[in-house]
Amino acid sequence: MSLITINGIEAGYGGAPILGGVDLAIEQSDIAVIVGPNGAGKSTILKAVFGLVSVSKGTITFQGQDITNADPDRLVPMGLGFVPQEFNVFTSMSVEENLEMGAYIRRDDFGPTMRSIYAMFPVLKEKRRQRAGELSGGQRQMVAMGRALMSQPKLLLLDEPSAGLSPIHTTQVFEHVRKINANGVAVLMVEQNARHALAFATKGFVIANGRNRFSGTGQALLDDPEVARSFLGG
Repeated sequence: MSLITINGIEAGYGGAPILGGVDLAIEQSDIAVIVGPNGAGKSTILKAVFGLVSVSKGTITFQGQDITNADPDRLVPMGLGFVPQEFNVFTSMSVEENLEMGAYIRRDDFGPTMRSIYAMFPVLKEKRRQRAGELSGGQRQMVAMGRALMSQPKLLLLDEPSAGLSPIHTTQVFEHVRKINANGVAVLMVEQNARHALAFATKGFVIANGRNRFSGTGQALLDDPEVARSFLGG
């Protein structure tokens, strides 16, 4: 049984659906990357999974349970974490306060989780008393991922984690994604930096016009001449 299965979902924000029947399945061990042109519906898939967009048709199953149109408040305790592309940190709060906010559902001692996140992102420990709004874009992305990890998710949804970052910070963010996955967290991410992301993805999905176009391992998609020509710039 897959960790999460998306079966024929149609979803949107009112009017004609943005997604016109998307299928997707990943396992606990996967780093899965969704790529495709702007406006294809990539981010809408993540928002539909996390209950932020209404699904009008199809089903989403997580760990064998139907979570179609479930509220985020129900999904986080089940093991889902979501890092949006924008407005993903509390800028007026310190780094540590941001991380503590990620543990709001927990009633146990989250100190060990905090220490593991500081071990994964050492710069955050150095800057734990600094306001998140004063950090660089790459550091804010680390805070956002760290806060999502405080709830101990089984699946982390990342929407354009490299957006607006320099090449060196993009590389660092992708290295952190690898570390997160190595610690047992499945990752489903939308990414415009398609070649870079597919290079380390265990699974890749090409979405165009709200529908599946291609799927396979990241390397298989990189090696596919039609994918390269149509979606990766040749």
